Amino acid sequence: MSKPVVAVVGRPNVGKSTLFNKLVGKRLSIVDDTPGVTRDRIYGKCEWCGHSFTVIDTGGIEPNTSDILLSQMRAQAQLAIDAADVILMVTDLHAGVTAADQEVASMLRRSGRPVILCVNKCDTVGEPPVEFYEFYNLGLGDPIAVSSVHGHGTGDLLDHVVSYLPKEETEEEDTEAIRVAVIGKPNVGKSSLINHISGENRCIVSDIAGTTRDAIDTEVDNSYGKFIFIDTAGLRRKSKVTDQIEHYSVLRAQMAIERADVCVIMIDALTGFTEQDSKVAGLAHEAGKGCVVAVNKWDAVEKETGTMESMRTKLQGDFSFMSYVPIIFLSAKTGQHLKDLFQTICQSAESNKKRIATGMLNDVLAQATARVQPPTDKGHRLKIYYMTQASTCPPTFVCFVNSAELFHFSYQRYLENRIRDTFGLTGTPVRFIIRERDRRS
Repeated sequence: MSKPVVAVVGRPNVGKSTLFNKLVGKRLSIVDDTPGVTRDRIYGKCEWCGHSFTVIDTGGIEPNTSDILLSQMRAQAQLAIDAADVILMVTDLHAGVTAADQEVASMLRRSGRPVILCVNKCDTVGEPPVEFYEFYNLGLGDPIAVSSVHGHGTGDLLDHVVSYLPKEETEEEDTEAIRVAVIGKPNVGKSSLINHISGENRCIVSDIAGTTRDAIDTEVDNSYGKFIFIDTAGLRRKSKVTDQIEHYSVLRAQMAIERADVCVIMIDALTGFTEQDSKVAGLAHEAGKGCVVAVNKWDAVEKETGTMESMRTKLQGDFSFMSYVPIIFLSAKTGQHLKDLFQTICQSAESNKKRIATGMLNDVLAQATARVQPPTDKGHRLKIYYMTQASTCPPTFVCFVNSAELFHFSYQRYLENRIRDTFGLTGTPVRFIIRERDRRS
């Protein structure tokens, strides 16, 4: 049985994301004074008095709007309401009861779900101010005074929440899911891919660059295994990032890379490889994550004989700094070649976590050095005494040599390729740590 769900809803700029962050104990949602910062549904886990449940942060509900993005935000909030066991309606003490609050309250009453009215920005301790009692007019029962910034009243709020939650069956937390961060420039189809994989409109899709702001987690369980896909904001050049909200979005995307097992680097088949694509891929490479290059919008490319292989060869040259990365051509719109994507993600995750026995590693080392002699300089030859694996994620090998200066990069690359070919380390970077010592030590 899945965990109970609590949806945090309300009109824009009443402090929903601040309250959400306070409840889950992490800064998962971007908080800013600008209305409409949160757009997609953000999921977080909360525990209170032995109860564990999922909290959903939603975008501000504008009941009457013709704006495309605001309409999609309202649709995302409606999906959260439909999935919720309990709804937290957040209002603003200083603004009082507005017409939008009345519309949202009416919508929530029709949902048939238990609704808890939360009056935010009650920052003083003690009896609530006179303005607080105005919120009884919404007809949602006794309001609860909270301060999402200082945390006042959140304990009483959570007590009310757990009183409405259904009994949860105990289940072991799943730790086997592969975390996949979908990264790339704006407008390459990251959110469309997540929506197609999950089978629902999990993320807002728009031609407007920068639509996605937060890092959105989506759980997927299929025949290939269990995955958590993380949709991220498009990464633009630093000189292009002038908006404070976009700055936070970029930070969220970089944090998503850090907590991922595999990064799917999406590029636009119609635009082709750009300098920004190499910088985005470099973030995943430097973080030591498993990597897959996904060329999206392949259905829109005019094809001739050998078009795919020709583009693959060109991309292999463009991504020469990470020659290990597999390249998949797909369409997030039609679902073309998604099977290949899942198989490659699993392979990259397995390679990234692979551990090789020291004996087997040194057998490969002996064969490699016998086949191609280590380099020499002024009569001194490089000697590699032995090699061992120090860690995984990514696979990191320690080489004990007589001279670190003689261990040229080209010979390191040769040994790396031999290890990759022997043990099937595709889709993951490999690190070498050089330890210098003399024969006597």
